[in-house]
Amino acid sequence: QQSIPVVNTKELLSLINSQDDTLRIFNFWATWCKPCVQELPFFEELNTKRKEGKFVLYLVSLDSKESIQKKLVPFIKKRQLHSTIIVFDGGNPNVWIDQIEPNWTGSIPASLFTYKGNRLFAESSFENLTSIENFINQFKL
Repeated sequence: QQSIPVVNTKELLSLINSQDDTLRIFNFWATWCKPCVQELPFFEELNTKRKEGKFVLYLVSLDSKESIQKKLVPFIKKRQLHSTIIVFDGGNPNVWIDQIEPNWTGSIPASLFTYKGNRLFAESSFENLTSIENFINQFKL
């Protein structure tokens, strides 16, 4: 039985607010969101490609914690996801969405990129691996 950590807003914000030279990507998604599911393979590809560097990809699932064993675990196995997956249980979305990104309307997929205290946010789905890499290049790593 696969154990997937469930994090609250405080725990997620502490990951987001890390100020070091590691590139972190927080991809907000859910098993029931078709565009989210379509872009997951591109993030997986990026994770495989960058695993040697200072890089962490968090696939932040917005599925309910009650559906972890029934829906999320079988989904992860079927899709062969190897990235770090966490389930976010933040309570009222009207509160936590603004804490994560004030410009976020709340739609998914959405991705937050952080590096050395700088943040980039994309409230859209990526078409392919290249489009994610081009977005990351704004950081001038």
